Amino acid sequence: MNTWSWGYVGDILPDLLKGLGVTVEATLLGSLVSFALGLVWALALRSPSRWVAWPVGAVVEFVRNTPLLVQLFFLFFVLPSWGLTFSPLVTGVIGLGLHYSTYTAEVYRAGIDGVPAGQWEAAVALNLPRRRTWTAVILPQALRRVVPALGNYVIAMFKDTPMLAAITVGDMLFQANTIGATTFDYMEPITVVGVLFIVISYPTSLLLRALERRLVR
Repeated sequence: MNTWSWGYVGDILPDLLKGLGVTVEATLLGSLVSFALGLVWALALRSPSRWVAWPVGAVVEFVRNTPLLVQLFFLFFVLPSWGLTFSPLVTGVIGLGLHYSTYTAEVYRAGIDGVPAGQWEAAVALNLPRRRTWTAVILPQALRRVVPALGNYVIAMFKDTPMLAAITVGDMLFQANTIGATTFDYMEPITVVGVLFIVISYPTSLLLRALERRLVR
């Protein structure tokens, strides 16, 4: 039975922290992709044209109802056969961003629907152009309402990044598996990875709760 070795932890910590940097990078970039795409989906789903809303709705439902790991495998192993090849990290960012955009789209829709009808009526009364109505009246109010929910999806994405190890992204789990395969001792690297996830995700969730209470006030 293996015993815990702090010396071993000290030796492997630099590699795990390097993996943590990749994990954080994938999370932040994936979040930006999901926020941007999610807003596009949300606006398209509200389009009065069914030729826009229906195809977008079908894509959103398809992505949302298929596993993230399957989507990552498709992007990494199938797209190259069609001439589309990306690095593992870029593939992971695209996969995370695309998958979570289908959830942030619903968050945006809820925020937009939560804007009082009087705001729409006031924009019409002032004869504001449609684009100005969205950018100056509706979206600022909607985004303020959905910030905490979007933050929760960032945390969820952060906790899903270990799936990127399956496509050889050098995140924390990939580094831990590599170390374990080399030393035949997985206890310390896997445990440290779990601790690092908790150390980052739990305080972040507390900050989001505080932000939500502040926005409500």
